[in-house]
This record gives sequence, C-alpha cells and structure tokens, in this order.
Amino acid sequence: MTYAPVYPHDPIEPIADDIFMVRGSVRLNALMRITRNMAIVRHGDELTLIDPIRLDAAGEAQLRQLGTVKRVLRLGCFHGLDDPYYVDTFNAEMWSQAGGTTYPKPAIDHELTESTKLPFPDAELFCFKGTRQPEAALLLKKSGGIVIACDAIQHYGDYRHNNLPARLVMPLIGFPRTTIIGPIWLKLMTPAGGSLKSEFERLLARKFDSLLSGHGSYLRGGAHDAVARAMAKSYPG
Repeated sequence: MTYAPVYPHDPIEPIADDIFMVRGSVRLNALMRITRNMAIVRHGDELTLIDPIRLDAAGEAQLRQLGTVKRVLRLGCFHGLDDPYYVDTFNAEMWSQAGGTTYPKPAIDHELTESTKLPFPDAELFCFKGTRQPEAALLLKKSGGIVIACDAIQHYGDYRHNNLPARLVMPLIGFPRTTIIGPIWLKLMTPAGGSLKSEFERLLARKFDSLLSGHGSYLRGGAHDAVARAMAKSYPG
C-alpha cells in the first residue's frame, strides 16, 4: 500500500501530564500547505494518536520512546490521511464515529459515541449532533481542562507551517489570527436551513481552559472565553 508522504512538522512536545502534541502540516493543493496537528494521550505505556499525522524518522523514534502505539482515534471526518499508516505499521486499533465518507478506511474497530468507554481516564467524548458528517471533540480533565478539537474549532496564534501562499490567503477566507469556528467546516456540516449553535452552547457547558485543534496553534489558557467569542461571531444575535 502507498501511504501519504511525510510533511514538515515539529518534534513531539508535552502540553500536560501524559498529553503531547505535534504541530505539523499537510499539502492542501498544488499551491498551499497548511497546518495540521496531532494529539497524543499516554496511559501506562499505551499511546492513543488523535487525528494522527505521519512523522519523519526522528519523530517516529521519539514516538516509540514515549510508549507503544495502541490506537488511532479520529475526531474529524475530514482527517484520516495518515490513519492507514499507523494502523498497518503498528497494528493499531481504529477508533472512530461511523458514517464518515472522506476516509472510509481503515475499518473501524471501536465505534465512538458519547457513551463509549474511552481507553484512558479523566476524559469525555463530545459528539456534535445534527452535522452532515460525524465530528467530535475530546475533553481531557487535566490542567484546568483541555479540549482536543479537529475542524469545528480552530485557533491561530500564528501562521507557522503555512507556506507563503497560505499565509497570504488565510485572513481573506475567514482564518484570522484568533480563535474561530471553522468557516469551511461550518458551511459543509450545517444542514440546509439548520443551525449548530446549540451544539457549541452544549460544548461551552463543559469546563475547559486550553484548546488544541486540528489546525493552527495551541491555546494555553483562556480557551473557554475564546470559544464563546468565536461562537458569538459566527452566530450574531
């Protein structure tokens, strides 16, 4: 099987006890390379890769030093490019909501719902209801609460790992340097004549203070207020 190539990325870095991130990138089209992030949760010696990105040799060696890659957990239906590599290379389990059509493989071993028992403690899965395709967020109850999101919520403290064309275009197409509800995601996922506002209100009923999304940069602190402001901008009045 031919796997997607490795794109530029940073080393693995810790963001809380047994929680790590990799800030990387992916080529969107012939002109634009944009950011893409992976979260890693360690429980004992088992690693869960959340919306994973493929790493270079040095990054994969660092990953193996952290523990044993046990599973891939997909939060966003539009993320899955590198899932086959990890499932095949590490014989990892595939955890995902059913119904996504962009990446139908690998086959799901454990179907995710809000009632699914997660394979690590102090965590809660939030599944968006009423979207055209499945999307979830993971709430980790450490360090004041960390939300791991995919495309629904994004934060841009800077444009690092975006190439020059992407950096020029991002502010013009709804991706300024702040916390946002992903505008393209919102357009694709909102049913005709419907609204997802109540889902963001339901998410904001949870306690969290930091945010790592599938794109952009890590927001350490103040994330709950930032997401509330982003929702108010996307749903004025």
